[in-house]
Amino acid sequence: MLELNEKDGSVTINVRVQPRASRTEIIGEQAGAIKLRVAAPPVDGKANEECRRYLARLLKVSATSVEIISGSTSRDKVIRIHNISARRVIEALGR
Repeated sequence: MLELNEKDGSVTINVRVQPRASRTEIIGEQAGAIKLRVAAPPVDGKANEECRRYLARLLKVSATSVEIISGSTSRDKVIRIHNISARRVIEALGR
């Protein structure tokens, strides 16, 4: 089950990122985290930026509203999305 934390108009989610995929897409859940494939390589923050942009598009928020708060050099990341509700995140992720 996906773990979401909602506080002060922001939602925090766990994401497991697989860089260098053929395309950027959500492929499921694993241990409470969203599994996300990104087409960008894990070089110079490109995979992190692709992850932020993809989630922003999916959740219909600005890219500046998506923040990686932990795990910027790891596959396992904690991401905070500002100006959104947990309900909206769950609906957008199809969960």
